[in-house]
Amino acid sequence: MPVPYKRVILKLSGEALGEGGKGFCHEKFEDAAKMLIDIQKTGVQLAVVIGGGNVWRGRRGAAMRMGTVAADQMGMLGTLQNCLYMRDTLAHMGAKATVMTAVDMPRFAEPYNTVKALELLSQGHIVLFACGIGSPCFSTDTTVVLRGIELECDALLMAKNIDGVYTADPNADPTATLIPDISYAEAAARDLKVMDAAAFSLLRENNVPQLRVFGLQPAENIIKVLNGDTMGTVLHP
Repeated sequence: MPVPYKRVILKLSGEALGEGGKGFCHEKFEDAAKMLIDIQKTGVQLAVVIGGGNVWRGRRGAAMRMGTVAADQMGMLGTLQNCLYMRDTLAHMGAKATVMTAVDMPRFAEPYNTVKALELLSQGHIVLFACGIGSPCFSTDTTVVLRGIELECDALLMAKNIDGVYTADPNADPTATLIPDISYAEAAARDLKVMDAAAFSLLRENNVPQLRVFGLQPAENIIKVLNGDTMGTVLHP
């Protein structure tokens, strides 16, 4: 079956790459890298945003005494560490990968540029986006949506710890049910927590063609989604 997408952007959780959600687990990076390579083998152009939660979780606990700007800058650097680790892992597996960063650090990564990113994708690189959008107060959810719009991606893929969007938090409400298909407007009207408010507003206002939310495990789920499986939730204009 042909893959229905030409270009997609995938959000990967940083916590999924650490031991117990923290630090770096080489085996988990290798597993994720294999998954990214398998995705690319379907013929789709693949951009990736990796969170930094395994490195830094922002202003929590004693870190509440920090200012927002410094805390968020540390989070951006956490995403860069994950992207550098992933690029190295992919390279050792024979894949072409490039890190692009919203904060200029030319000795570490390419500065983000939409035209250059599209060129790399067309050349078969897996492009990893680091440092969010380069400004504090915005999450990696916003990064996924913004880069997806800039790169004219056919779909945004969010592989999460729960297998879709529910009527309520399924971990707190046993009566919550999965919503297989919903428009952005209805999701907003029902105040469903799909992603943070800034990212969701950007998603709606720009009529992003499709957001797919589905379970991260097993890893084969992403390939199934790319091949047309309707698992999880499809959000659309």
